[in-house]
Amino acid sequence: MDRVLLHERARRHSGPPQAHGRGVTLGIDPRGPLPAPSIRTALLLPTYNEDQHRVFAGLAATLRSLQETGRAGQFDAFVLSDTTNADVWIVEANAYRRLRAETGFGGELYYRRRPRNTDRKAGNIADWVQRFGGAYEAMIVLDADSVMRGEGLVRLAAAMEAHPRVGLIQTLPAIVRGRTLFARTQQFAAALYGPLLAHGLAAWHGGESNYWGHNAIIRTRAFAEAAGLPHLPGRPPFGGHILSHDFVEAALLRRAGWAVHLVPSLSGSYEEGPSSAADLVVRDRRWCQGNLQHAGVLPARGLHWVSRLHLLIGIGSYITAPLWLMMLIAGLMVALQARFVPPDYFPGGFSLFPDWPAQDPVRAAWVFAATMGALLAPKLIALAALVFDGRRRRGFGGFARAAVGVVLETLITGLMAPVMMVLQTACVADVLRGRDGGWSAQRRDDGRVPFRELVRLYGPATLLGVLLGAAAWAISLPLLLWMSPVVAGLLLAIPLAMVTSSRAAGLGLARVGLLTTPEERSPPAELASLSDLLAAPPATGRDHEAVRALAADDTLLSLHYAMLPDDGRRRPGDVGPERLVARAKVEDAASLADALSALSPREKTAAPADSEALARLLDLATAEAAAPPRRPAPAHAH
Repeated sequence: MDRVLLHERARRHSGPPQAHGRGVTLGIDPRGPLPAPSIRTALLLPTYNEDQHRVFAGLAATLRSLQETGRAGQFDAFVLSDTTNADVWIVEANAYRRLRAETGFGGELYYRRRPRNTDRKAGNIADWVQRFGGAYEAMIVLDADSVMRGEGLVRLAAAMEAHPRVGLIQTLPAIVRGRTLFARTQQFAAALYGPLLAHGLAAWHGGESNYWGHNAIIRTRAFAEAAGLPHLPGRPPFGGHILSHDFVEAALLRRAGWAVHLVPSLSGSYEEGPSSAADLVVRDRRWCQGNLQHAGVLPARGLHWVSRLHLLIGIGSYITAPLWLMMLIAGLMVALQARFVPPDYFPGGFSLFPDWPAQDPVRAAWVFAATMGALLAPKLIALAALVFDGRRRRGFGGFARAAVGVVLETLITGLMAPVMMVLQTACVADVLRGRDGGWSAQRRDDGRVPFRELVRLYGPATLLGVLLGAAAWAISLPLLLWMSPVVAGLLLAIPLAMVTSSRAAGLGLARVGLLTTPEERSPPAELASLSDLLAAPPATGRDHEAVRALAADDTLLSLHYAMLPDDGRRRPGDVGPERLVARAKVEDAASLADALSALSPREKTAAPADSEALARLLDLATAEAAAPPRRPAPAHAH
């Protein structure tokens, strides 16, 4: 059916806002009896060049938890690969084979890899909706580092079934498994302040809440009818595919009359945070470009005013960084002028009175106090709430440890704020200059960053700190003291990045009970299961090279052929240039090493998808394995 007709049908049957659900919780009672939903629900796990040991361990922990509910038969799971690295691709297939053999999951478990990752993650989900979505009433979108409790999945499906006008239900993911100081600081802040803020947002937004891209359940029909993403006119970074797709998808669902709810009271939703500020910058660059693209979505017809506000807030979260920097520079320039240029009390033209410079220190103090209040009030309210909740208070190690943690978190984030100001300003400048940041795979390791990379990233912030400090000192010592938080954060950018990316510093504070969270002190069953799975050896051996791995394992090779869309055979119009070039190069190669060295990364990925190229590579791998090992040259006598 035509998409326009689907939109009109959704609007005609949208009903009044009261039909969107019962209250902000949608009737979900985490302590009530476990419901038995009858709808079919799919778990979708998109992945892109990720650490597959972590990806499949998280999925296995989720499926184990779901199996324990006795409701797993209503769920199927799909691993949706957009991986472009051949070696990672084969590791994915091997990990999938192992998970399928070992899991006792009641539903079906599928793996699909797209040959071309058109439109990135949003296109990955859209491809699944077009090909398989008709069989499922709802889909639960996970991220590569997601883990979800089985009971929570069941309650989400039951809520979706009970409220036919709800299109999306977003959970509040808790950040877990942080090891570095940076990760643990974010983890602590999310655990302590996050629920307070999320409950306020849920109460205010109601059925016009937002979507954060994962750990949420979506009505498949609503998504197919209403949430198809447009390609913005022009070239990237402002045109083309929308990188920050989730905000726009939520706005399109709401425009079509579907309610979008945030339910923070449902626990058992988890994700991992970046290990260092450098890792955050990689994500931030993509989010910056994606959020600025929303300026092209704002004029769209029919959007709810709250949805437009969501988009504006996303844009403003990055525009404020260059505005802050410009305000600092402008303030210093005015102060320098007042210090070194005598004021002109009698400018040109007739005047009975002198023109006194306008200064109002009282109002400035009030502005400062209001700013600090707005920043600190949520933290203090969340800390005070622990007094009345003994279970949560014990989860943070007691009130005293929680209070010290708030001070540490505020100090670290306060020092990092001017550094992030510089980095985000650079991101905005890149986008305005027309540079497309693309979509890079996220690092999920221990956060260690080489020193040269730290200097490259944070050197400009350090230099800016020197210049601002020198300018403030030239004006007056009180001004330097007033600006000391900003100047100190910039001057300490490199050592602060080194310390916060340190795993030893993070775990050292954990040993004395600081920056700990309830999920860390009393790990729920699904997180304990994840830890056990990660402690086990990976599904692959030490040799992860794709061709050698396939040649050494007949079962894996058979599975690989079975999962190719066309069994690797040529179809008219489906042989891309990479496959043709790869086929020619491997045909001319004398050995496997020669063939692999001749292939570009894209050709290396195209070769295993082509039956002719793969057959030649397997022959070379067999010859390599059969060749006698080289004897070492005899040592010279001395």
